[in-house]
Order: sequence, then structure tokens, then C-alpha cells
Amino acid sequence: MDRPPVGDVDDLATLAKLDEQILLGELRERYRRGRIYTYVGDILIAVNPYKDIGIYGKNEAKKYRGGKKSNNPPHIFAIADATYQSLLGQGGRLPSNQCILISGESGAGKTESTKLIIKQLISLCGGNVQSSTAQLEQQILQVNPLLEAFGNAQTNMNDNSSRFGKYIQLKFRKGLVMGAKISEYLLEKSRVVRQSPGEENFHIFHYLFAGLSPEQQDKFVLRDVAKFRYLSNGAKVLQKKGGILKGRYEELCNAMDLVGFTDEEQLEVFTVIASVLHLGNIRFDSNEQDAAVLMDPNGAVKVASMLLQVDPEEVEACLTSMVTVIKGEYVKQLYSKQQAEDARDAMAKTLYGRLFGWIVNKINCLLAPEEDIPPDEVREIGILDIFGFEHFELNSFEQACINLANEQLQFFFNEHIFKMEQEEYIREGIDWKEIKFVDNKPLLDMFLTKPIGLLALLDEESMFPKATDQTYVEKITSHFKKNQYFGASQQTRSVNFSVNHYAGKVEYDATRWLEKNRDTLPSGIMEILTSSNTSLVKTIFRAQITRTGSLSLQGRTLRKSSRLRKVNPDKIRAKRKVTVGAQFKTSLNILMERMQSATPVFVRCLKPNHVKKPEMFMDEYILAQLLYTGMLETTKIRREGFAVRPLFQDFVDKYKILLCQHKLKGSSDNCKKILKASGLSGWHIGKTKVFLKYWHIEQLADILERIGKSARVLQKLARGFVARRRVARLRQAAVEQRHLVEGLLQQIEQLCVTCSLNHDRIRQEDVKKPKDKNKTDQLQPPAVPLHSPTGSITSYLKPQAHTVSCGTGMDDDDDDADDEVMEDDFKADASNRNKFGAPGRKATTIWFQSTQTENVVEPQSGKFAQWFHGIISRKQSEVLLKGMPVGCYLIRVSESRFGYTLSFRAEDRSRHYMIDQIRNGKFIILGESKVHRSLHDIIEYHKTHHISNWKGLLTEPCGQLSPSNPDYAVLQSGDCDYMDLVDESSRMYFILDPSASTSGTSRQSGASSPGLPPRNYTVQRESGQSRMAGRPLPQVPPQVPPQSYQRLIQNQEEQHKYNPLQQTSGSRVRLSTTRNRLH
Repeated sequence: MDRPPVGDVDDLATLAKLDEQILLGELRERYRRGRIYTYVGDILIAVNPYKDIGIYGKNEAKKYRGGKKSNNPPHIFAIADATYQSLLGQGGRLPSNQCILISGESGAGKTESTKLIIKQLISLCGGNVQSSTAQLEQQILQVNPLLEAFGNAQTNMNDNSSRFGKYIQLKFRKGLVMGAKISEYLLEKSRVVRQSPGEENFHIFHYLFAGLSPEQQDKFVLRDVAKFRYLSNGAKVLQKKGGILKGRYEELCNAMDLVGFTDEEQLEVFTVIASVLHLGNIRFDSNEQDAAVLMDPNGAVKVASMLLQVDPEEVEACLTSMVTVIKGEYVKQLYSKQQAEDARDAMAKTLYGRLFGWIVNKINCLLAPEEDIPPDEVREIGILDIFGFEHFELNSFEQACINLANEQLQFFFNEHIFKMEQEEYIREGIDWKEIKFVDNKPLLDMFLTKPIGLLALLDEESMFPKATDQTYVEKITSHFKKNQYFGASQQTRSVNFSVNHYAGKVEYDATRWLEKNRDTLPSGIMEILTSSNTSLVKTIFRAQITRTGSLSLQGRTLRKSSRLRKVNPDKIRAKRKVTVGAQFKTSLNILMERMQSATPVFVRCLKPNHVKKPEMFMDEYILAQLLYTGMLETTKIRREGFAVRPLFQDFVDKYKILLCQHKLKGSSDNCKKILKASGLSGWHIGKTKVFLKYWHIEQLADILERIGKSARVLQKLARGFVARRRVARLRQAAVEQRHLVEGLLQQIEQLCVTCSLNHDRIRQEDVKKPKDKNKTDQLQPPAVPLHSPTGSITSYLKPQAHTVSCGTGMDDDDDDADDEVMEDDFKADASNRNKFGAPGRKATTIWFQSTQTENVVEPQSGKFAQWFHGIISRKQSEVLLKGMPVGCYLIRVSESRFGYTLSFRAEDRSRHYMIDQIRNGKFIILGESKVHRSLHDIIEYHKTHHISNWKGLLTEPCGQLSPSNPDYAVLQSGDCDYMDLVDESSRMYFILDPSASTSGTSRQSGASSPGLPPRNYTVQRESGQSRMAGRPLPQVPPQVPPQSYQRLIQNQEEQHKYNPLQQTSGSRVRLSTTRNRLH
């Protein structure tokens, strides 16, 4: 068979001949054509294009929704779709938890791939603004941009490099996303205080200077960016990308709004960020005793203390000295200039690190499932986006940890793709020729083994006060000088050493490794910050640190009214003595456990060049990545191996329908029967498992789909036959019943005729018979039965309740400590459903009365807004908007959910958009990204900005129909009246009495609710059942002008032929209010 043209092969595992050059040539040609994605079996290779290639729109997302893998070109959306189908047990697979591992060098596109996968997963599980989880889906999509602002920075290898690792867990129930959780690993806090040449600090610092208004900059004392020492390239960055950074600041604020951060929390976050910058400007000098002294006691230290709301003198004392207890006496030890600078930097790093941990913790609380879901109903998709392999000119402790994490992921990849799979072939008796691969376990042992390992020895040295970076390097050199993965420096007093990683040799500089591993705060700083008057600072420094290094708030959210438990700061410090290396090692172990409990899906990101330019494919650079990731060996094992290996029983349970048998034992013989019936080839039967190629699953899914279609046809025919027979029986029963009724009626008719004839005959006989004056004949009444009949006439007329079984078989279900903390427990705040009950008119009314009254009030007048229309249906809103000009709008309360709906008139019809309230009290139109502070802001914003899928603008509010309008009768049920939404205790009513009308004055009852807009009044009929019945008589509000009042009286006379002024003095007429404006 001839080989297909170069670049036309979507799956490299289908090539008959394969070597490094063929693999490289295929990727090069596909990249030249703009095809950046290529399959290797069920593994995806993605080459970073460094530009937008326009393949991630709605049409592409729809194309890869529930389709077959072979029907479309390779795409990141196809991986998301296959993962989602595997989660649900579709496409021929058994339902199971999934995890997607995205790996590659720094700058290869891992973060962008993560965002695209999450976007497609959200589209697959919902993607519908009408769904119950629409707001949660939008919030999840904003998590990555939010975390990027605080955790990403520009490096020499990547303009948006992740300086922390994250594992995102999406939790599903019945195919719908119910919540999310983020685990963060090893934030590069040292970047806060120093950056390598050509690199920048975290994005958020630049966002503040570009996005804050002058007033806000004055509040945070952030004026000249060039004066801040922690921003080495701040002025150049703002000059070059000021407009872009300002837009990203606005996007960040909107993302924080959408996720659920309150304005107060956002202000406190930015305050802490500003304080970190001012801490960097604290400068020290040395006095005659070489002790550190502040150069400007009234400068940066005072500003930073003001922002943190702590005592500046205490901060100064803690940064320049340390108090110890020796033999019961307090001894003050002065710091040198270098020690003071280290203390200052440690304080800044700890502030930023704990703030970042609080942000992640807050996100987890806001995205936690609102309901307690049984564990057996929850499925999970995990997405790992971790820092890529790094090799800089200067590589420090952070690069060692980052590269160790990549070594661990490479080991996990090798274990699943090569080692475990080939061991299983041998164990199951499959004829297999071993494929060699590079095993990096010895290198991991060099890092992780206790008590002799790079991290264990680092922890050991960190325990000794007199240990130095030099002593650490000498110790590891003495232990590993003969290890093939370790390289000692040629210089005797050097603190450098090298490690031969799977991706290449990296030389490390051990300067400050002990300091970074200890990660300790100066004495007294913890106590100062714990007693801060800023609630956020107080919270993050009273929180515990988990064994993985993350911040633990025990599922609590930050509230001003919440009680923060008192914790002994000394006890906190004692618990924090776990080193950074130990925390990172623990977090790696937990991460591996999570991934091993799920089915892994691999995405390999490749970097086409090291200069970050599009359309530049460097063969040597790509080939090096292919070699050290083992892609050639991976392609071979995917081509020759068996990627799918279910147990006999699982396979039989899934595919026994192919043999048309309901019960079938999970044996090798039955598996063979199923496979032979399917017509597949190339499979093998082991001792306990079936071994299938990765393409067999799609072929089996096609067979199941055909059988499913046939089954649906048979079901349709069978159900039709059963239904027709049932209808025939019912018809026959009806005919028989009709005959019986007709016979009964005929008998009754005959009896009536007979009785009538007998009656006439008796009367005639009585007339002819002579009367006896001495005897009177009396007709005796019929005898009364001793027992009354079973049912009386009244009971017969009452409808009887019957229990009808629908055969669903479903029950009626209401929709409605250890000292060491492993990880935090996240629980969402009580949802509206839990507070007010299942959505409905009653629950919605309670929700509105409790939380929403102020949101529909005009700020200037204190009246209800003219566009507010209470609880009305979609049909009623369309009646109101009928004939109105384009852009005429109203906002109504939804009866089926706790929220609002924006309805407006478009060119051809009325349009309706759902409005949700976020937990921070702000509002968003579902499907739109912009968050608004109030309903009024939504109206004003969309008077000048288009809604995404409509080109028009909102123009004028929709008023109310007058009673003369023909459609007014549709609204007479009262659903358009929002009086029911106002609490009884503060409800306003109007009283119309003759004296008020003649004098032209009116009085208003003392009520706290806002005034109602002008409207007409109609007389309540005596026999009508109005909601106003039994209530106090309404008063005429003072805002109704005399001419409007006279017009109201005339309207009453014309409509009801009734003049209230003709009533006797002192009498009052009850009027019901309608939602009609006075004209």
C-alpha cells in the first residue's frame, strides 16, 4: 500500500513505516498548512502556532460535539469531547473519572490548551443560557484569567508563563457540571522581590498601574511606577503595553465580579498588592555598629503600614532586630543590612503568597457544589496545567522543583504508556515484543529518596542554623558524585551543580536554597500581621498551612460578621516549620494519587522555536522535544499495542447486546463470541482481560449505535402496537358501556311509561269508584330502609380521587481534627433553593421580599422603576411589548427561578434574556461576560452597547396597558401587579375619600416601601375575589397631581358608571390598583 502524501495523515500511529525523520516531516508539513494538531493513537500532539488561527469558534465547538473522532481533523476540542463521552460511558467506554495531562516546555501552549479544553467541556455539559448551571459555567470559564493575573508573569521563554501549578477538578452529576475545585502548587514567590534580566513581575502589579484611576492611585500611593524597586521593568512595560494592560485590568475586575468577589474584598486585595510594592521600597543603611537602620522612617514603611493597618514602629523594629529569650531574659539582636533586607523580602513574599492562597481558597468556596451530592453520583474530570520544563541561564530552587514536577509527569506517562502496559501483556499471556523506553525513575529517586536525596538533604541542612548553601552543595556532591544523573562543579568552592534531566542537562545555582526552603518570617512579623485591622490580612495570617503548602480556611468565607477564632501565633509558627521542599513533595504525591485514580488522557504541547515567532518551524528544536518525550516509542506502542484493556465482566456487561442476550456470564468464551459477532480483527483475549486497539472502541460504538437505532425502531413499532391494542380495548369497552347505558335508559323509559300508564289507570279507577264517606284511603309512604345506601347524591356528585400508576418506579424526590491539615474543606454558602424552597411563585415572592426590593427602586425618586413589571409570564410581557417601538424594554421577575428576565422589542419579535444575581449581589445577563452592579446599570449599559447576538440598543421603558386596550383583559388575573412582591408590613395602599378629592390634597400612610408610579384605578366589584380584599383602604399618594386625580375620577365614572363623590361623608370606597399609567 502506498504511503499517503506527507501532511495528510491525521494519526501517525497508522503509518506503516516510522522513524524520527518521518515523524518530523509529517509535523513540519502539517504545521506549514496550519494543522497544528496531530494524533498519535489516542494522544494529541499540539504545536504552538504563536498566533490566532481561527479554529476555536462556535462552529468548531459544535462540530466536535458528540461526534466520532475519525469524522473530523485532530483538534483540542476532540480531546475534550472524547473525555466527556468517557466520563458518561458513551462511545463504547465504561463510565469513569478522567484526568487530562497537558505537558510540554515553558511556552509550548499548555495554559491556552487548558482554557480551550475547559471552554469545550462547559459547552458540552451545558452551553445553554437556559440551563440551571449557566451562571456556574460562566464562573468556571473566568477562573483561568483570574488566576493568570496573580500567578503568571512574562519570562524569557514565555510572555504568559505560569509561575505555579494547578490541578482543576470539574465535578459532574448526570452530565451537568455542579462545581469545581482548584489545587495550586509551588507559587514562585521569589519573583515578587527579584526578577532575572528581561523578565517581569506578576501581571497584577502592572495591571494596577495601568487600570487604576488617578484617585485610586493616590489612595494606594501608586504614582510613579519607575520608583518601585520590585518592578524592574515597570516603566518600559507600561509605555509599551499600557493600553493592553488597562483592558486586562478591566477584564480582571469583571472576572472577580463574575466569580463572586465583593467590592470590599477586591479593594482589600488591591490594598495588599500595593503594600507589597511599598515594602520593596523600604531601604536600609548601616550604622557604626554595622546594624541596620531605616533610611527614611517616614517613607515607604509608613505607607505600607498604613495600607496594612499595622503599627509602623513595630514593623520597623521587626525588620531591623530580633528579640530572643536566653535563660529567661529577653535579648535584642540587631540585624545587619543584609539581614534586614532579607526580612523585608520575606515579609513581602509571605504577604503575596498567602494572598494568592486566599484567592484560590475563595474561588473554591464560591465554586463548590451548592448541594450535598452522594459520592457515587459524582463524576470528575481533572485538568493538570503545570509549569513546563525550564532551562534558563540562571536556574535556582524554583527551576529545580519545576523540573522535578516535569520528571514526575514524564514518569507517570512512561508508567501508563510503556511499563504498566507491557507488564500487563506479559502477565496476561499476550505475545508481545518489548518496546524500549527511557526510564527516569533513578533520577526521581535521586531527588526524592529518604534519607539520602537532594530534597531530604536540603531539609536536613535547613535544620542547622550554621548550615550554608556551600555546605549543602558539598554534602550532595559527596553522596552523588558517582551518580550518572548528577554533575559536580569543576570549581572547588562553587555552589553550582548539574542534573541530567530527561529533557537535557541543567546547571543549578544553589544560592539562597536554604533560605527559600525554610521560608520563614522574621520574629514578630506574624504577630503584627495577625493583629492587623484589615480583615483580609488578619484572616490570611490566622489561617493554617496545609501539608501541601496551600492556605486552609476550613471552608470559611471572609465576612465582616463572621467570627474568626483566636489562634496562638506561636502554635501557628510551630506548624509552619514544614519546609517548602517537603510541602512540594507531599503535593506531588497527592497529585499522583489523584491522577492514578482516574483514566489519563495525554496532550503533548511542542514549541516550534525559542524566539516565540509564528510560522517558524525549527527542525532541531522540535526533534529534540520529540526525542526526550519519547514520541517515537509512543507512536510505536500505540500502533502495535492495545490501548483498551477491559475486564471480561465489564466487556460483557457493555457489549452483551451484540448477542441479544440479557444475562451473560463474563467469561473468555463469551467475550470471543461478542468479538466475532462484531466482525472486529486484531484483538486478543488474555487471562482476565480483553485487549483492543484504540480504534476498536469507535468501531464498537458504531455497532452499538446501529443496534440502538434498530432497537428504537422496534420500540416504536411495539409501543405503537401496544398503544393501538389498548385504544381498541378502550373503544370496545366504551361501546359495550354505551350499549349498557342505552339499555339502562331504555329500561328506565319503559318503566316510566309503565308507571305512567298504571298511574292513569289507577286515577281512572278512583274516579269511577264511589267514595265512602266513613272511610278515608291514605297512601302509605314507602318504607325507610334500615341502612342508607353506600353513597349519597352529594357524594356521587363529588369527583373521586383515583391513584394511577404510570409505571415509572420512581419515588417523589424534592429537587429541592488532626493538627496537620491535608487540604481544605470547601462548602458553598446556602443557595436560594435551600433558603426559600423550590422555585415557584410563593418561593420567588419570599426571595424578592427578603433580598430584592431595593434593586427595583429608582435612586432619585425612591419609587419603583417604570421598567419593573413584577411576576409576569413570557406571554404577558409580549402582550405589553406588542406594538411598542424597537428597543422598548421591561424587566420582570422569573417565577421558575430566583432571578429576572430582560424582555424587549426587537425588529421581528420580542426577545428575552435571563438575568442572574451573583453571590456578591451584582447582576449578569446569562451568555454575556459583563457584570453589572445593579439592574439600573444593565439598562444604562445596553442603551449604548449591543447585546452579543442583537445589533440594536435599548431605548425606552415599557409602561403599562390602559384598561381601554383590547389586550388589557389578558392581564386581569393580576399577575402583572407587583403589589404581591411587597412585604405586608411595608405595603403601601391608597385611600380615596371625598374630602381629599375636593380639596386637591391627599395623605399617605406611613410606609417604608418606595412609592408606586402613577396609575389608573378601577372600582373593585363587590362579588369579585380581589387580592386587595380585607386590606386597609388605599390612600392617594402626594405624588399624584390634582389634574391626574381628576382624570382618575372621570375614568372611574366612564368605566363603571360610578361617582365616589356621591357617597355619604365618612364613607370610603375600596379601590384596586392596576399597573396603568395616568395619561
